[in-house]
Amino acid sequence: MLAQLETIDLVVLIVMLLIMPTAGVIVALRKKTAEQYFLAGRNIRWWTVAGSVFGTNISSFHLIGMLGIGYSIGFVQAHYELVFPAILLLCFVFLASYRRLEVFTLSQYLEIRYNEASRLIYTILLVLIILVQLVGAFYVGSITLQWLLGGGSFEISYLTGLLLIGAVTCSYTIWAGMESIVITDTIQTIMMLMAGFAVAYFTLSQPEIGGFFGLLDLDAAQPREVQKMHLYLPSNHPNLPWTGIFTGLMLQHCFNFSTNQFIVQRVLAADSDDDARKGVIASGFLKLTIPFFSISAGVAAYYLFTARFGADATNFNSDNAFLKLVETVIPQGVGLTGMILAGLTAATFSSVDSMMNAATTLLTLDVYKKYITPEANDRQIVRFGRLTIVVMVLVSIGIALWTYTPDRTNNFMLKVSSQLSYFTPGIMVAFFFGILWRRASAPAAVLAMVLGPVFGVLSEFVYNNYLGIDPTIAALFGVKLNFMHRVFLTFVLSSATLTGLSLSLYPNKNEEGFERLKVDVNASQVARTVGLFLAVQAVFVGLVFIGGLSPQSVALWAGLATFGLFVLAIKRADSIDRQAVIWAGGLTAASVGVLYYFA
Repeated sequence: MLAQLETIDLVVLIVMLLIMPTAGVIVALRKKTAEQYFLAGRNIRWWTVAGSVFGTNISSFHLIGMLGIGYSIGFVQAHYELVFPAILLLCFVFLASYRRLEVFTLSQYLEIRYNEASRLIYTILLVLIILVQLVGAFYVGSITLQWLLGGGSFEISYLTGLLLIGAVTCSYTIWAGMESIVITDTIQTIMMLMAGFAVAYFTLSQPEIGGFFGLLDLDAAQPREVQKMHLYLPSNHPNLPWTGIFTGLMLQHCFNFSTNQFIVQRVLAADSDDDARKGVIASGFLKLTIPFFSISAGVAAYYLFTARFGADATNFNSDNAFLKLVETVIPQGVGLTGMILAGLTAATFSSVDSMMNAATTLLTLDVYKKYITPEANDRQIVRFGRLTIVVMVLVSIGIALWTYTPDRTNNFMLKVSSQLSYFTPGIMVAFFFGILWRRASAPAAVLAMVLGPVFGVLSEFVYNNYLGIDPTIAALFGVKLNFMHRVFLTFVLSSATLTGLSLSLYPNKNEEGFERLKVDVNASQVARTVGLFLAVQAVFVGLVFIGGLSPQSVALWAGLATFGLFVLAIKRADSIDRQAVIWAGGLTAASVGVLYYFA
């Protein structure tokens, strides 16, 4: 590919990529305390929180994978970006409690609520989760670089690509820590959005597509069973069943935005509670754009390639669709290809640096400072953190070499999501019950976290070997247990474990921990609000299924009614910035409108 790039593309690519390490090195020149290194001095503003959360959450395998799933499956992948329930949970339940304690890690939070064992278990599980994601990011990043540099004198191997990503990311992450990461993440977010929107614009502008609404018309002209611009697939769909989306996937979103260290770390580093809330909500708006420039471009690519390449398009590896589009639709000679490739590369760095920093924070403060050198000063802590980054990079590269080959398989992103989901339900149970239920005990929480992966494997084994072979059950939920259904089952089993043990063998003896973390949330008021929201949606769902109205015709009104609920809630938002409530209402209303319009 590099051999085909024109001079202006190379100039744009190199200049944009140099911005990241340069910004990071400038920040690195400042002397760092432990708080500055791991939490940027707790003074980042809401727009930086938004850029960093988005940049951390979206990597190159998201940009490539989202578009690829849009190509192979359809717009239903947009549910991965409709994260408003999780954002509301973080902003109005967990956030104030997290920030009040001024902790560095969520594992410290668990120690206050439960005990030291829960802190250590969380650290182990999170490092494993981060490692899985790091390996995926290195893998996709390396094969992207191989494609970028292929065919020219700078052609590289898979290993060289892995080492190059590690070296560039380490160049600013090791020395500057969190402060450089939030700055570079914001820069990378801008670059990613520019790249994504450029690919979407030129794809949708092709005469075979005719713009976004042309894509909708083109899709609507197909038989219903092969249409791609819909958000709901049957409950027995092997990849994205609607029943799994509203259970397991929603729980995964809650994990990512409420209990995941490398996302919540940005909240802990914010200048104020209001900056934290607004930043997270703003990142939700950014995520809401992804279906319209990445996933829809994947659907458009399917119709475009079918029109131009015929039957070959149906045998096309969906994870190659993004790069194929760059070759096919992007005008040459104006620097656009260089800009897009820079954005794609930046997406790799934005997730790798954030995950490395989160893993380093956990290992440094929860293992080194806690157990190895309790008397360590700031200089020793920062030095160990830097060493840990190098070790994490080398381990990730080694696993990427051993686990994956440079030949991608379809829908790689779904495979990574499935792998991660074994570890998350038990963690969510420990946090949710810990903050909301006084009687949740430490031994019960530890067992819920430890047994979570076991419950996941057991659920999968029982379903795939016994339940799934029953024709009635298979017709409902498929022959194999979808990972979203598995997440929900694991969450239920872990919840039952924590509840049962807390009420019987291990009653809670740490009332003080619950009192320190207790959130100022009126449970009955929350229940009324959620009930009112569901009642409003039931009215509009009834208008569709009983009244015969089209989902598109009620989408706007459902969104406005949802926003109205937040306007009413402002009167009760005495201790919370009312502007944040309005922002949250806008995000929720827009998301609800999307859920109806693309039904």
